[in-house]
Amino acid sequence: MTARVTESASDRPVRVRIAPSPTGEPHVGMARTALWTWLYARRMGGQFILRVEDTDQSRSTEGALEHQMEALRWLGLDWDEGPDIGGPHAPYVQSQRLPGYQSAAARLLESGDAYRCFCSPERLSALRKAQQKAKRPPGYDGTCRNIDPAKADSRADGGESHVVRFHVPDEGTTTFNDLLRGDITVNNGTLDDFVILKSDGFPTYHLAHAVDDPAMGITHVTRGDEWLPSAPRHVLLFDALGEPRPIYVHFPVILGPDGGKLSKRHGAKSVIEYANEGYLPDALFNFLAITGWALDDHTEIFTRERLIEVFDLADVSVNPAGFDGQKLEWMNGLYLREMPEAELSELFAQRLERELPADVPRPLDRMFVESFTPLIRERVKLLSEVADMTGFFFQPEVPTPPAEEILTKKWRDRAEDAADALAAAVADLEALDGWVAAPLEAALRATAERIEARPGDLFMLLRVIVTGRSVTPPLFETMEIVGEEPCLDRLRAAEAMLRDLG
Repeated sequence: MTARVTESASDRPVRVRIAPSPTGEPHVGMARTALWTWLYARRMGGQFILRVEDTDQSRSTEGALEHQMEALRWLGLDWDEGPDIGGPHAPYVQSQRLPGYQSAAARLLESGDAYRCFCSPERLSALRKAQQKAKRPPGYDGTCRNIDPAKADSRADGGESHVVRFHVPDEGTTTFNDLLRGDITVNNGTLDDFVILKSDGFPTYHLAHAVDDPAMGITHVTRGDEWLPSAPRHVLLFDALGEPRPIYVHFPVILGPDGGKLSKRHGAKSVIEYANEGYLPDALFNFLAITGWALDDHTEIFTRERLIEVFDLADVSVNPAGFDGQKLEWMNGLYLREMPEAELSELFAQRLERELPADVPRPLDRMFVESFTPLIRERVKLLSEVADMTGFFFQPEVPTPPAEEILTKKWRDRAEDAADALAAAVADLEALDGWVAAPLEAALRATAERIEARPGDLFMLLRVIVTGRSVTPPLFETMEIVGEEPCLDRLRAAEAMLRDLG
């Protein structure tokens, strides 16, 4: 293997692109490719272009492009040229660039590097089946190669349906360079004559890429390594069109827990779903950046600015990286905890306004949200947890939980003992002068000692009754925020319910 192509291999200013297809939701593989590409552009002082590859009209889905762009914006991946902001190489939507592809196909027909193919879908299907039966590699057999070009033109002018295929050399080899892998050589005999222009006049990805990238001055083509088998076809096209080859960088796939390519069966989500579930863009950005790339063997947390300083395409691993959902969740919690408290409180308030029941008045009192933000910031890993963790603060009345939820652990099958414990706690709380966390804790610890109960058992009993939940912010600070009368009312109601069981 020869030495890798380095950044000095191109004396042109760096111009890179992300080219999503509007055919589905923005998955994390696409997001990581875009993120690494964006980082490289920013590090090199280059340009990051958004181009929409929508030539496969049959697969395009409504709203997909908007979701792709929304995901990129949410991650903070701004582009310098694109369909929404324009640029010197507009249009940036391939379906609006058809004349350029058709012109390129005509040039290749004229030079003999392409030919018209009139084979029907039925014949091609039968050919594939015969090749499978004979255990031969699939591929076009060149039937239309020898049709006289003038006759082929006449048939096309007469309206006969056809495609245009690239004429791959029968002999020799094609060598291309991948930044991560070095030179890769393939025998031309393993490549079939591939379609470059479809019967509807739209180009295939192969031709569109070979026309648009040089037209837009793209220096580096970054994409998943599932495109490696297509790379020799692409460089043949570049050479036949007389265009300079870009520097290719094929990124390895992201693996799921079972070692297969990450997919929905592994619980993989789109970028929009991660946003909706309460992940922070900075956390997902950091996580994706190090999923397959590393600065060293110990640094995991990076600011965007630091990543721009140190990221290099050449340092991406050629080995697939696993998607560690637990690590992402941990990292998200870390980012939440390190956020300035005022900023975090506003995020909590916005999330609560989205998720609390409709009967909770809006807008929420920001001062009130700020009062409990310190209580939960160390516990929250996802913003989606906030409503469940703190929703009881916004309920004027919390229904008394069922006995089976109250009588857990020590109190199971001991309703009368639990009722006595509540009566003792209420008496000690009523004797307090003021309703502040520290005195509340002191009083209830004294209650536990007096009734010979473990403090943790008593506190869990109180927690479930006061909040309706077994997992909450710290109990005494929670009781302070809920208030004296609501807390005492809930404890008295639970005591009465438990005594009725007897």
